[in-house]
Amino acid sequence: MRRPWHIWIGFALCLGVALAAMSFITLTALRLDLAETAARHQEAEARRQEAHARRRAAWEENVRLALWRIDSMLAPFISQEHVRPYFAYSAFLPIDRAYSAMFNDRGGGEMLIPSPLLSSRAPNVLVHFQFEPDGRLTSPQVPLGANYKLAVPNHVGSDAVNQAEGQLRRVESLVDRKELLAMLPASAPGPVEMVVSPLGQTAEQRLTQQKQRQADLQQRGRGAVEFNERNFAVQQQANVIARNQDFIQFNTLQMPSTDVSGVLMTPLWIDGSLILARRVTAGGREYVQGCLLDWPGIRASLLDTVEDLLPEADVEPVTSAPGEEEGRMLAALPARLIPGEPIFLEQVGRESPAAGLLSPIRLSLGVAWVCTLLAAAAVAAVLWGVMRLADRRASFVTAVTHELRTPLTTFQMYAEMLAEGMVPDEQQQKQYLTTLRAEAVRLTHMVENVLSYARLERGRADGRLESVAVDRLIEPIKDRLAGRAEQAGMTLAVQSDDGAGEAVVRANASAVEQVLFNLVDNACKYANSASDRRIHLLLSANGNTVEVSLRDHGPGISPSVRRRLFRSFSKSAHEAAHTAPGIGLGLALSRRLARDMGGDLRIDETVSDGARFVLTLAAVS
Repeated sequence: MRRPWHIWIGFALCLGVALAAMSFITLTALRLDLAETAARHQEAEARRQEAHARRRAAWEENVRLALWRIDSMLAPFISQEHVRPYFAYSAFLPIDRAYSAMFNDRGGGEMLIPSPLLSSRAPNVLVHFQFEPDGRLTSPQVPLGANYKLAVPNHVGSDAVNQAEGQLRRVESLVDRKELLAMLPASAPGPVEMVVSPLGQTAEQRLTQQKQRQADLQQRGRGAVEFNERNFAVQQQANVIARNQDFIQFNTLQMPSTDVSGVLMTPLWIDGSLILARRVTAGGREYVQGCLLDWPGIRASLLDTVEDLLPEADVEPVTSAPGEEEGRMLAALPARLIPGEPIFLEQVGRESPAAGLLSPIRLSLGVAWVCTLLAAAAVAAVLWGVMRLADRRASFVTAVTHELRTPLTTFQMYAEMLAEGMVPDEQQQKQYLTTLRAEAVRLTHMVENVLSYARLERGRADGRLESVAVDRLIEPIKDRLAGRAEQAGMTLAVQSDDGAGEAVVRANASAVEQVLFNLVDNACKYANSASDRRIHLLLSANGNTVEVSLRDHGPGISPSVRRRLFRSFSKSAHEAAHTAPGIGLGLALSRRLARDMGGDLRIDETVSDGARFVLTLAAVS
C-alpha cells in the first residue's frame, strides 16, 4: 500500500466528525438533564421543607401538651400542700383548740387526736417538718416523749417513725431555720392574672381577650404566655382544693377570728434536694413549715406521663431565674422540661447526590460514548491489521518473485545451453543437471509450504492423526533430512534419550516431516558458514510429551528477529535479497502444523551459540 497515510487522514476526519456530533449531543442532553435535575431537586426541597415544618409543628405541640400534662399532674399534689392546715404539723392535736388557739398553752386534760400526717403519708413526700420559733426542728411523723408512746404502735409503726427520723436528720443537714427564712418571701404574692373562660364571655370580651393574647405573644412570646396560663391553672387548682377544705382566701391561710396567717408553699432547691416551705405566724410567733419531696420518684412519674409524647424527654432542676427557655419551665415546680432529640430534624425526602449522577440520560450518554470509542478502536484496529497484512502480503509477493526469478533464470539458461549443444562435456552436463534438480527441489519445497499454509488458512488442514512410536516416525525421514544437510556440506547427528524412541505420540507423519525438513533447511541456509557443521537432532521424553529438538552451531538469532520469527510473511524483499534464500513462511507454517497436531514449536532462548528449536508432541499414556 503506497500511501497509507491517506487512509489514516480519512479515518481521522470521519472520527472527528463523529466525536463532534457526539459532543454536541452530549452537551445538549446534559444541559437539559441539569435543568430537569435542578427542578426535581427544588421540588424535593420544597416537599422536604414542608414536611420539616409539619414535623416541627407536631413536635412543638407535643412539647406543649407534655408541659400541660406535667403541670396538671403536679397541680393537685402541690395545691394540697399549699392549703394544708398549719396545725397538722403537730403529732397530736387538741380538738377544742385546733382552729382557734392551737399554740396557746392551757392546763388540764384535753382530748387529743392524731395529726393526719402521722397516720398517713402524702405521696412523693419523704417527711413533713416544722422549725419552731426557738429553732428546734420537729416533724408530725416523728413524735417525741409522751407523744411517742401515744403514737407507737397505736397509730404508726416504729419502722415508719425511724424512717421519718432519718429524713428529718437529712433536712437538718441541708438547712437551718435562719437560712430557710431568708429564702422564703416575706408576704403573700401579688394578684395573679386571671384567664376568663371563653364560654362565659360576650363576643366583645372574646375579641378583646384575643387581641390581648396576640399582643402578649408579640411582646413576650408563645412560651411565656403559655407558662403564665399554666401557672394560673396550678393556682386555680389550689383555690379549688382550698374551698373544698372550707378555706376562704386563695393566697393566704388566714382564718376569721384567729391570729394565724401564712403564705403559699415555696418550692426550693437546696443541695440537689427539693423542699416546699412556708412562713406561718400564730400567736405572734413565726413558724416555718414544709416538706422534703422525693424528687427522683416525682421525676420518674413525670417522664412516664409524657413518654408517649416525648420518648427521650427529661426533667432537670432549675436553680436560677428562668431565661429564654421560660416556655419549657414547669409552673408547679422550679424545673425545666428537656424534650430530647427533635424528631423534625430527621431528613425526609432528601435525594442522594448520586441520583443525579446516575440519571437515565447520563447512563445512556455514557453507554453511547463507550460504544462510539469501542467502534472507533475496532475500526482503527481493522484498518491497522488490513494495512499491515497488505504490507506483509506485498513483501511476500516480492520475496516469492525474487525466489522464483533466480531458479527460473537458471532453468532457462541451462536448458538453452543444453538444448543448443553448448555443453559438450558430459561431466559438465551432469553438473548442470544436478543444479537443475536442486533448484527444482527448492521450488517444490517452497510451493509445498505455500500450499500447506493456504490450506491451513482456509481451515482444510490434514487432521489425520495416528498413534505412532517416535522411532517409526523419525526413521523414514532421516535419510531425506541427512540428504538436505549433505547438500549444504553439513552433517545430521541423530540422538535419543533412554526410552524416548519407544514412546508413542499422537501425530501426523507428513506434518512432522514437513516441520523437521523446514528446520533442517533453515539450519543449512543460515549455519553453513559455522566451524562446527553438525546439525543435532535429539529425541527426549518429558512426562506427557516428547520433545524433538534440532540445533545448529551458526550465528544464532538476534532478539529483534525472534519477536517476529513465527509470523507469516515477515520477510521483506530487502531481507530476501540480502539474506539466505526463502520467503519467511517456513517457521510460521511449522508452528501452525505443530499446534494443529496438539503440540507446539518454540525456540530455546537459553542457547546463545547457534539456534535450537524444540518440537513438542503429545505422548499417548
